[in-house]
Parts: sequence; C-alpha cells; structure tokens
Amino acid sequence: MAAFRGFFTAPVWDHVLVLVAGAVLAPGKRTVSAALRIMGLGTSPGFALYHHVLSRARWDSRAIARKLLALTVEAFLPDGPIVIGIDDTIERRWGAKIAARGIYRDPVRSSHGHLVKASGLRWLSLMVMVPIARVHRRWALPFLTVLAPSQRSSTERGRRHKKLTDWARQAILQTKRWLPKRRIIIVADSSFAALDLIAAVRRHVCLVTRLRLDANLFEPAPARRPGQLGRPPKKGHQLPKLAQRLVDPENHWTTIVLPEWYGGVRRTLDTLSGTAVWYHSGLPPAPIRWVLVRDPSGERQPQAFLSTDLTATPAEILGWFVQRWSMETTFQEARDHLGVETQRQWSDRAIARTTPALLGLFSLVAIWAHTRTGSVRPARAAAWYAKSELTFSDAIAATRRLLWSTPDLSMSRLDREIVEIPAALLQRLTDALCFAA
Repeated sequence: MAAFRGFFTAPVWDHVLVLVAGAVLAPGKRTVSAALRIMGLGTSPGFALYHHVLSRARWDSRAIARKLLALTVEAFLPDGPIVIGIDDTIERRWGAKIAARGIYRDPVRSSHGHLVKASGLRWLSLMVMVPIARVHRRWALPFLTVLAPSQRSSTERGRRHKKLTDWARQAILQTKRWLPKRRIIIVADSSFAALDLIAAVRRHVCLVTRLRLDANLFEPAPARRPGQLGRPPKKGHQLPKLAQRLVDPENHWTTIVLPEWYGGVRRTLDTLSGTAVWYHSGLPPAPIRWVLVRDPSGERQPQAFLSTDLTATPAEILGWFVQRWSMETTFQEARDHLGVETQRQWSDRAIARTTPALLGLFSLVAIWAHTRTGSVRPARAAAWYAKSELTFSDAIAATRRLLWSTPDLSMSRLDREIVEIPAALLQRLTDALCFAA
C-alpha cells in the first residue's frame, strides 16, 4: 500500500488503510460499517470520517488507476505485449437517489430466447491478462473501471449521452498514454465491434473482437489515377460475405490446434483468414484481418473474429481473444469474495469510487499473493473436491491470514499448541464468525 501513499493527505491515508484492511477481512457485505466492525472500530465516535473517504475526501481515482496498472505490469508483465480485456458489467442497485441507475438487459440471467431486465449501474472495466504461478489460465486483473450513466440520467442532467463505445474509446486511449512504449492488444466482445471505435484506436493499439458473418467486406481502395476527378475512393470491389465462405467448397481451410478453447480444453479448429476493408455507409472504413473459425466436431457454431493488426496470425488472434473469458471469472469472484453489489452508498461521488475500489482491490490481493508466494498455501481441497490450481479464494485467504496473524498473536513458550489471543482480537474473531452470513 505504500505505493499509494502520495495520493492522499495524512488524515485520509490513515482511514484508507483501515477501510482496505476491513474490506479484505470482512465477510458478507462490504459496507463501511462492516469494515469498521471487523477492524474493532464499531463503537468509534469518528465513524463518519471513514464514510467521508468515499463521499467527500479529495483524491484522484484516475491517478490511482495508473499506479495500479504500473504495479500490475511490473509484477507480472515486465516485457512483451500486454493483453488488456475490456467489458461491461451490471451492478444491480435500486433506489431513487442513485442518479446514474438505468434498466439494462441482464447478461447473466438472459438467454437467446428469454430476456431479463435488471435495474442497476453499468460499469466499463479494463483488465490486464496476467500469468499466475501454479495456474494454467491467465487471471484478469482490473485497473480502470468507469461508470457509464444511463441515457435517462444524462437527459435529466442536461448532458450529452455517451455510448458505451465512447467510454471505451476514452479508456483505451488513456491506457495507451499511460503505457506509450508497450504494445497493447485490446480484446473485447461483439459490443465493441464498432467502426467508429476501430477508427479511433487502431493506430494506437491492436483491437481484437468478434465480427458478424454478414459484415460488408471490400477490397482495399484502388490507387488514384493521375488526373482523376472526384473524391478518393474508400473501398474497392465487394468481397463475398463470411457466411458465403462457409459453404464455398473452393476455400482451403487451415487446421490449427488451440491450447485453450471453450471450457479451457485443447481443441483442433479449422480456420480461414484474409484481409479486407470493413465498411458501412457514413462510417470510416476499417482495414482488418478477419478469421473464420469452424469446429470440426460440430459442438460450436462457426464464428468470425477481426484484428486491426493485419500481420497477426489466426493462432495469435484466437489466443488473444480466449484470454478475455477470464474477465467473467473476475466479475463473479469479485461479487463472491469482495462483496461487489453489497455496498450501500448513494451519493454520486461515493458510488463512482466504491465499485472501482473493490475491483482494484481484487488486483491488489493478486499482487500481494504473487509477491508473497511462500505465504500462499496449496489450493484448498477436500476428500470430495479435488482442487489442483489456486483460485482467488486462496489468494484472499493468504492475505487474510497475514492480516490476522501479526502482531496480535503470540505463541506460548510452555505449549506450542496453545496460542495467547488478546481479548479484543478474540472478540473481533468471534463477531466475524457469528455474523458471517
């Protein structure tokens, strides 16, 4: 935590340390009150000052996000390209005082044939895909999370409404400014397959996302002839749609073996790739490399992907894209172990700070566990559950063990099986267990 000391004043910093430790140790809800109780400050008369850290104190969350990104890259990715996932999630919240709240499609509860709507806040999160020791898949560590207010909220406040792709454009370009010398690959789902977004970021980062099978693809624009009148052409002749290429017997498919596909299993896939200009009337053209994927086993429907890096190979594009699936795991584990959606702030500033702070805490716990590898015990298993790899629950358990163990506990010299626990600490532990649910 010492790396973040310079972003807060001395009084606020003392309160920040209490809230961070309390958020890690507290079971169940992650309210300020729960953090204070687990830290033994439930009867403190100055409890309001801890609420003010989120609702009134002056500190720059963007500067903290930049520092968190630097710490993550230094710990896990000191060199080479950096794969960053971008995705949105809905924090289910109700209440008339939550101004940015909207009604959205619930991506978890909805299906292709059944639509479920949810009231809540929409967050756009950027996460670094990092390798973790003793884990075969990469973890997605959040560093920048932005609130995207609903259209109703923007209209009521007299502000121009920003689409999700507008927020994504700003966040991607901001990240590139923070890491100007590193190659950045942005992986996203089909919500971000927008020509205006591609036009804004393709000269700065490599964007990998899904592509529609009926997208309008063209050859590159022909060179302008000497003396030719009129506007320069934006595209050449139209190419067959990808849906047509699927059934064309003249195509020559290439077989590749992907180490990780759906379900995290090794899979043999048929791929077809090429370059084209993706164009739609009224929008800027986008030179892309498209990849058409076909599953020989027939378990999955054919899919198409695009990359703004025309030199990337199909194996690289697919390898980058599958890493983004770890983001859904991060969102779920943040809800299960860090209490996202259980906070109860209602002021605009506190709302805009709390959820990004909890997601950032996910990354901090991963960094702490990584730097203290010796303190992380083997994955917790049982006779009825074989667990071979570490998960976030093991990482936060190791962090909690360090916070609980010193300096409050001391071993008895007479009997090593007996531990002397101060009465105040015993009371905190008892309360934590009794009110865990």
